[in-house]
Amino acid sequence: METNLQNEITFYQDSQVTITQARFVTDSKTYAMRNISSVHLFEIIKSKKLPIVMIIIGAALLLSDDSRWIGILLAAAGALAIALMKNDFAVRISTNSGEANSIVSKDRLYIQGIVDALNEAIIHRG
Repeated sequence: METNLQNEITFYQDSQVTITQARFVTDSKTYAMRNISSVHLFEIIKSKKLPIVMIIIGAALLLSDDSRWIGILLAAAGALAIALMKNDFAVRISTNSGEANSIVSKDRLYIQGIVDALNEAIIHRG
């Protein structure tokens, strides 16, 4: 098996991912490149419903003298949650068994690098 790995061209490698002309290996799964029909970057958009509800309730509490400080804290916590909330990005691959998010990260450039390497490997495979 090592002779096969030595003859493979490596398009990308880090501590969690290895992409060669024949395989796409992650921490938890190995995909055969021949089974991958397409790959793209997919953005997983986080829901902002809870922080918005917090802001609305906080704004309503601002109208009452007794609960003004609670309203300020609740609205501020909701606004802070929205400001700190970041979407996730995934390597979405299409195989003969459907689509799957193989790697998920908040770092778009990291995911884009993996997608680019997978596209190179698919093109090299022909």
